[in-house]
Amino acid sequence: MDALTLDQIRVFLSVVDEGSFPKAAKSLQRAQSAVTYAVRKLEAEIGVPLFDRSAYRSVLTPAGRALLTRARRIAEEAGAFREQARGLASGLEAELSIVLDALYPMPQIFDALRAFTEQFPTVPPRLYVASLGAAANLVTDGTCAIGLLPSNIAELAALKLTPTTTFHLCPVVSPSHPLASIQGIIEPHVLHQHVQLVLTDASTLTAAKDWGVLSSRTWRLADLGAKKSMLLAGLGWGNMPAHMVEDEIKDGRLIVIQPAGSDTVTALVLGAAYISEHSLGPAGQWMLKYLTSVASVAR
Repeated sequence: MDALTLDQIRVFLSVVDEGSFPKAAKSLQRAQSAVTYAVRKLEAEIGVPLFDRSAYRSVLTPAGRALLTRARRIAEEAGAFREQARGLASGLEAELSIVLDALYPMPQIFDALRAFTEQFPTVPPRLYVASLGAAANLVTDGTCAIGLLPSNIAELAALKLTPTTTFHLCPVVSPSHPLASIQGIIEPHVLHQHVQLVLTDASTLTAAKDWGVLSSRTWRLADLGAKKSMLLAGLGWGNMPAHMVEDEIKDGRLIVIQPAGSDTVTALVLGAAYISEHSLGPAGQWMLKYLTSVASVAR
């Protein structure tokens, strides 16, 4: 099938969609004989008839019906190939890589991704999820164009940051844990007797950096999901994003406590972090503006 062409596929689909050879010829602005020749040439190449011409109006043969879906797929892929090539030639990114800090509320990125896909159908997004310095490193080393990070982490990595949302951390513990029975402020000497579960990562960026650590006994975890599971199991107390434990607090599986020296609920700013606006291509700049505009409306 070396002589098989996209034009033959296109003509075949036009005859099917228009319902007849004369109508296809009119749609394609070609002579009917040229349309007929293209289809016959295609049939000769593949070795099976696509249309039954025995009646007044040509209809698809069983082979034609079987091959129709694949023909449409070929035409669609050729069109997507052409559009992506045009985008690349104009400087559009081949893909847009974004890293989300594990703390970032996932639902907030969904609308951005839907709008992005409509705006840039040929640019697939690539998403990473990491914690703290590991997330920032994916931006600084060029793996990702944009990082959705807490402002304190972006500052450590010397990244520019556009605020997009605010989320809250709250200290929680399982109702089976001894701290759950203490009403009001929990004094430091009491906290020191109990394990605090602390989110950490292996990057050098956050080495020796602790935020919200109040206990002298700590267990450090690199996964926020594992931390939540260990809190539910009563293995310690710790701070969690409020949006991640809202249901557990409502149904009593986790209790909010009040450690001394810490607000019950701490607000943290998250934003879109990047090396510089000049390092972003058209798709990255659009995403940055979209996230910023949504944040402005929310405020």
